[in-house]
Amino acid sequence: MLKILIAIFYKSKRISFLFLACGVFFLSQPAIAVNEGPYRLRKVVIDPGHGGRDPGAVGRKSKEKDVVLDISLKLGGYINEYLPDVEVIYTRTTDEFVELHRRAEIANRNHADLFISIHANANPNRSVRGTDTFVLGLSKSRENLEVAMKENASILLEEDYDEQYQGFDPNSPESYIVFSLMQNTFLTQSLNFADHVQRQFRERVGRIDRGVRQAGFMVLFQTTMPSALIEVGFISNEEEERFLNSDQGQAYIASAVFRAFRDYKQSIERKSDALYAFTAGGADAGEQRETITGITLNDADHQRNPAEDNNEPLSAGNRDDIKFKVQVGSSKNKIPLNSDFFNGLDDIEVYESDGLFKYVVGDAATLEDIVAFREVVSRVFPDAFIVAVSRGNLMSLREVLGSQ
Repeated sequence: MLKILIAIFYKSKRISFLFLACGVFFLSQPAIAVNEGPYRLRKVVIDPGHGGRDPGAVGRKSKEKDVVLDISLKLGGYINEYLPDVEVIYTRTTDEFVELHRRAEIANRNHADLFISIHANANPNRSVRGTDTFVLGLSKSRENLEVAMKENASILLEEDYDEQYQGFDPNSPESYIVFSLMQNTFLTQSLNFADHVQRQFRERVGRIDRGVRQAGFMVLFQTTMPSALIEVGFISNEEEERFLNSDQGQAYIASAVFRAFRDYKQSIERKSDALYAFTAGGADAGEQRETITGITLNDADHQRNPAEDNNEPLSAGNRDDIKFKVQVGSSKNKIPLNSDFFNGLDDIEVYESDGLFKYVVGDAATLEDIVAFREVVSRVFPDAFIVAVSRGNLMSLREVLGSQ
């Protein structure tokens, strides 16, 4: 698979652009800033799918664009009422057409902490029903790919879609191979939120749980924060369409997503409080995180697919001075490298950049190796992400990949 991706990267301008865009995700979110106070989730963007000339899925009596707008407004209302410290931003509040790239721009421009896109599903088999929550990734089944294709088809209604999305064809399965590269710092948080959503649907609203899935949704691809796309049910199913169009059904769905959001917010803020208490000189690090004593790059070997051992790795090309590492934290004040904060990590290095001390671990010549290593490190440092180092300086992956 990796060999195929490399070939596409060099031969296709479209995929090349999208691959370079992937680099933004590795470095677009700052590392844990441990001396700037506990983290608080302050802004959420709610995105009612479709709208205006784009009806989305069409049931016997309703259209997706109307159902999801009603649910989204209810969700925002609950957050405003019960979590007044959170600012709610909508991508639309009326029946208007909003381009996919503009939806992401709204979230990015406002520095949102979470992006929630609300949709309704449809299937030619009218007996199919249930809820799914998607995060960005490679579609691992034909069904997931078809859902992504259906939602991404909205870009075809945009006047400049070919230029705006650099030739991305929502109807071509080959276009979606790029999403296999999305090993980004937001995946853990996105999956965390998605798990909360599906648990609420299943346990509190009694909906059929179709699970948390990954697929290549363009609106999620362009956001630079944790994000998820929620399919609240099938309006092609008569029973679910009736439920989703009722005031009670919409209230149940919106309140389930609200509770998931509340629980997600509380969980990440509790972790931030614990981390801040420790770095401020309070709690014992042993109480804050499990030990992973002696992690090295060799521990990532089991993450790799043996079938790919003969594939040519994606390296830094002729730039032999470039190495890939994993950043686990940053601080305004210097942390001793033998501190318990790095509990179990070997060979910690520190770099000064942008007025911060940035702490990295690992040393790999290929992205393939460092991606597997990051997965191991993320068990204890969920926000760990990949960086490149050249001649003693931190570099963005976009710079590195753009030089190939």
